[in-house]
Amino acid sequence: MIGLLQRVTHANVAVNNEIVGEIDHGILVLIGIEREDDEIKAKRLIDRLLSYRVFADENNKMNLSLSTTAGGLLLVPQFTLAVDTKNGSRPGFSGGAPPEVAKKLFLYCVKYATSVHNIVESGIFGADMKVSLTNDGPVTFTLNT
Repeated sequence: MIGLLQRVTHANVAVNNEIVGEIDHGILVLIGIEREDDEIKAKRLIDRLLSYRVFADENNKMNLSLSTTAGGLLLVPQFTLAVDTKNGSRPGFSGGAPPEVAKKLFLYCVKYATSVHNIVESGIFGADMKVSLTNDGPVTFTLNT
């Protein structure tokens, strides 16, 4: 499972010009689900996202996590993160989980995150989404489980 984490001052995701998820200070995470992923990897990714230290402390060092700062978490499914880009000039999609498996795991991520963190929003699996964000820093990391 792949999580592309971006520290944001504001982010939202819209479907059909309607905002379906929105946060202020926190992290936006684009989630790519690969063939071998399961609920154990999904839980590990969420736990890492919540504990990953990407926010500045009083000494301006990245020592604070989302759990510590009580910021928002916006989860957005993005199947293109699981593509193979090693060869040629066209992405290969064979590494991604089948849609029915990926949807189940994405919904598990949202459900689990909601059970352990106060501010959780999400995009809609399979929808044509428009994601807007103000990246803070910019700070962007890729987490793999």
